[in-house]
Amino acid sequence: MPEATMVALKIEGAIATIRLGRPPMNALCDQLQSELAAAVSRVTADPAVRAVVLYGGERVFAAGADIKEMATLGPIEALARAARLQETFDAVAAIPQPVIAAITGFALGGGLELALCADFRICALNARLGQPEIQLGVIPGGGGTQRLTRLIGPARAKHIIFTGRFVDADEALQYGLVDEVVTDDDVYDAAVRLASSFVEGPALALRAAKHAIDRSADAGLAAGLELERLHFAALFATADQKTGMRSFISDGPGKARFVGG
Repeated sequence: MPEATMVALKIEGAIATIRLGRPPMNALCDQLQSELAAAVSRVTADPAVRAVVLYGGERVFAAGADIKEMATLGPIEALARAARLQETFDAVAAIPQPVIAAITGFALGGGLELALCADFRICALNARLGQPEIQLGVIPGGGGTQRLTRLIGPARAKHIIFTGRFVDADEALQYGLVDEVVTDDDVYDAAVRLASSFVEGPALALRAAKHAIDRSADAGLAAGLELERLHFAALFATADQKTGMRSFISDGPGKARFVGG
């Protein structure tokens, strides 16, 4: 009998939803990681997809790695496992379309690391976020020490990682760890509303902006400015640039109807 599917992909109205489905906690086992990577590959290659929502369901986003798969690993096996997890999360971070994580309940360990790969994070009032790996005698291995630090700064990242504590929704918003807090039953709809705001935008320009921002964070200012300049110039070969500027001249700002090319 085939294994049950752990990741579902739904595309509706140019918005793709990648939903984790491994009850009760969406632990990131090997199968779930493989299915997540496959879903990411599909949305990345689909020009009809204009925005992506990452969702764990009404009760939990993802409570981390499957510890039962990890407890008996040696250093060499752990290195290979971390490499696979980082490769999957790197693919999520590299999705060219805007990505929104819709967080309910726990987003812990690998679950938070997955959410950190999104461009925006919307969480429920009941959300609890954290990197509790230190309580297992290890550190985050899926990018937590790097992406969390870049997002909220080293001191706050160190405190969360060193203590393994959970951060509630209000503190996460204060830290800039999440971008919006909504009621528990509005998380997914709020993420779709944000995703919808990008659907009618100039798709190629949005992709270029994301690429330039993300690459410059790693490459330094000079390399980032060069990348920005190249993207800026290349967009003058697109139909959306012509539409956008002609519309601005004739009708004023914010009136253009983009086609995504």
